[in-house]
Order: sequence, then C-alpha cells, then structure tokens
Amino acid sequence: MLSLDPKELTVQRLHQLLLGAIGPRPIAFASTLDQNGNANLAPFSFFNVFSANPPILVFSPARSGRTGQSKDTFNNAKAIPEVVINVVNYNMVHQMSLASSPYAPGVDEFVKAGFTPLASEKVAPFRVAEAPVQFECKVNQIIELGQDGGAGNLIICEVVQMHIQEALLNENGLIDQHKIDLVARMGGDWYCRANTTSMFEIKKPITTCGIGYDALPQDIRSSQVLSANDLGQLAGIEELPNETDVNEYKLLELSTLFLELEHDASSLEQALHRKAHELLAQNQLEEAWLTLLSFNN
Repeated sequence: MLSLDPKELTVQRLHQLLLGAIGPRPIAFASTLDQNGNANLAPFSFFNVFSANPPILVFSPARSGRTGQSKDTFNNAKAIPEVVINVVNYNMVHQMSLASSPYAPGVDEFVKAGFTPLASEKVAPFRVAEAPVQFECKVNQIIELGQDGGAGNLIICEVVQMHIQEALLNENGLIDQHKIDLVARMGGDWYCRANTTSMFEIKKPITTCGIGYDALPQDIRSSQVLSANDLGQLAGIEELPNETDVNEYKLLELSTLFLELEHDASSLEQALHRKAHELLAQNQLEEAWLTLLSFNN
C-alpha cells in the first residue's frame, strides 16, 4: 500500500488524491449577494449537513490552489452573512457545472447558466427555482483554515427556511430517494448519479443489536465463498432462525439442491454458501440464514 505524508506533496497532488478518495460528495449550490446587491451562484462539493437541532449545513469555498485568492462566495458571505444552499439533481447538473466557470466578480451566474432566480422569504440571496430543495440560511460562523492556496473556509450556516418540491414527497411526507435523482462529485471530472442502478438499502441498527461477527458459527466464519462483508451482513441479525423454520425452508426451497448433492457434503455446503451469498446481495438476510443453517439440520 502506498504511504504518503501530506506535507511532502504539492497542494495540487494532495487535492487530487483527497477528492479521488473521498466521494461521492454532495454539492452545495450556494447563492449569495455581494455588498452592492449583485447575485452570485457557485457550486461547492466540500459540503454536508452536521446537525438537525439546530439545522446546520457547512460548506467550504476554498482558496484557489493556483492563485491563492478567495472565492466570491466567501467574500460575499463575509459581507452579507446569508446564503441559499440549493440541492443539485441530474436535471440541472450541466447548468450547475457551467455556473462554476471563473466569471469575474459581479457577473450573474443565474443569467450565465440559465437559472431562474426566486425571491427568498427570510434571507436576501435568491433561490434557484430549478433546484428540488432550497435551504435559506443565516451564516453563524466562518472559520478560515489558512491563507495559502487550497486552504478551506468553513461557512457554518443555520437553516431558517426550507423549500421542497412537493412532487418529491412520498406518502409519509418524506423525500423519495428515487424521485429526487441527486448527483454528487467524485474525483477529476467525474460525477455520480444516485438512481435505481446505483442505490441500495441497508437497514440501520439504530434500535437493534445484531448478534455480532464473533457469534457467527465457525463453519460460516471460515467459508470459502462468503466475503467478510457478507459475514458482516449476516452478523446484523438479532437472533438466528429456529430449527422448525430452518427445516420448513429446507423442505420447501432447498430440497432439489439437497437431493442433487446428497452424496457430496463438501459440494453441498459450497452450493448453499453460494446461494446464501446471492440472497444477501438481494438483502434477504433471514433467507440467507435459513439456507446456511439447513446444512447441519
């Protein structure tokens, strides 16, 4: 494995490695006003949500690695501490990219990129009408991390008003992750689209505790088929299926496999592990366990 000391790398090289390794990164499409009231719109992928109570978003318009100059967004946020952070989806990604061009201060990226400005309710900067979600924010704090090229500037924003396109909401009033069609930044010129092809679901163990990796039966832990990630998924179950359920599943779902390989225990075990691996890929945790436990029943 390549081992590097950041202090021994050029800023450009370090920047490229960081962005190539840490992603996909959500995009803060930040709308600000300068002290003369001119609109500015620029995307930043050093961005995330950091608190719900209070609702805090943080993004970082870093100093230029080439010139060391600070971004217009940073200057504007210092002059007028308000910002609208617009969420970027696939339908607007090329316009968003165009807005990242190094236009001169005072040039309106809403006009250059073809976006529609909407008046905000609680802050002065405009919202982007095309954005699926818009966060009106007050700037609580700005933390400058350095004065040289590549140095970040953390703009800590508190959300004071949210706007969400109603078509994105599901029956529970939450944002449907398939409908919002988010995009994110990767390294170089690469982006990532969060659609049906790229998304998968993992139930979070917020109120449950899995049995743990150490509680897995030894024959499963030493499997030549199941990966460490598979084992981690298996270890997330709260309790193992009972013997009755295992036998019933064996008769209904696995009888053909057992008949075919009844005289070759090693091949049977391998086949059951392969089937369990396929079930885990489909997020069918209980069925995978029923399959694995059937070998010794």
